[in-house]
Amino acid sequence: MNTVIESRYITRNDEILGGEPIIKGTRIPVRAIVGLWRLGIHPEEIPQHLPPLRLAQVFDALSYYDDNAEELNQYIQRNAIPDELLDPLVRDMK
Repeated sequence: MNTVIESRYITRNDEILGGEPIIKGTRIPVRAIVGLWRLGIHPEEIPQHLPPLRLAQVFDALSYYDDNAEELNQYIQRNAIPDELLDPLVRDMK
């Protein structure tokens, strides 16, 4: 098991999501936090959507994203739901 500490709250573990950056002590990927933020959810509200998180973890994840956007965008794209699988109403919102 290879674990790498990326920042105060961000880590990687080869056995969790293939080494994708996650919040320490959870299986929550940084991309999940970025996804909510991109939907217009304020950082202060994200812990309500992902209850185990604290605000400091959210801000660290967004800071990590700012420093590593290219890599994180690849994870986001790789895990996106194809348009043909989305409900038509959701598709129209894109």
